Amino acid sequence: MDEPQGEPTVSQRSELARPARVAEMPVPPAPEATPEDLKDASTRFSKFRTGLSRHRTGLSEHRTQLSEHRTDLSMFRTDLSEERTEMSMRRTGMSFQRTRMSADRTLMSVMRTSLSLISFGFTIFQFFQKMQDAKVLEHTHASRNFGMALVILGIAMLGVGIVYHLQFMVGLRKTRHAMTDEGLIHGESVFPPSLTLITAVLLLIVGVMAIVSMRYGIGPF
Repeated sequence: MDEPQGEPTVSQRSELARPARVAEMPVPPAPEATPEDLKDASTRFSKFRTGLSRHRTGLSEHRTQLSEHRTDLSMFRTDLSEERTEMSMRRTGMSFQRTRMSADRTLMSVMRTSLSLISFGFTIFQFFQKMQDAKVLEHTHASRNFGMALVILGIAMLGVGIVYHLQFMVGLRKTRHAMTDEGLIHGESVFPPSLTLITAVLLLIVGVMAIVSMRYGIGPF
């Protein structure tokens, strides 16, 4: 006994062939009744009606085949639509990860600029401080203040960058959770801790320690 066949898969539906075109079946000619053939007219008309019925039956079977073919095509389009929806959900979910990495790259750019300002300002301050200690130069206050101003500017820029990054990531996480709850994305992957943010916080601490050492002469620097 043959096993019942289930619904055709997407790959099977992609090979669905349209039913062959129905052959042209001419309508049986209508019989002509004459006064001389009245006895056989009823029989001839009965055969004519039988021929018309067979003709309509053939057309009806062909329409049924076309209807089944349209149904299969409709189910095939539905499956394709579901696959496209699934792919769209996956792409949208991955776009959140790309946005997160883009935010990390933006914070890294802020870190590079801040580090350049802090290191350059600290170098200027230490250079003129050593020159004054060696009594090579006497008036170095302006140069040392300029170096300290660069360090303060770098620390402020880094602090603003960290705050902006935190606000952006909080908003991104809320949007992602909302879309996950609505079933628009899967939200299977998690956001790991940002190493860039951790490094930025450590760099901020180093900058604060540097400015304290420059201003009050205490600390590791």
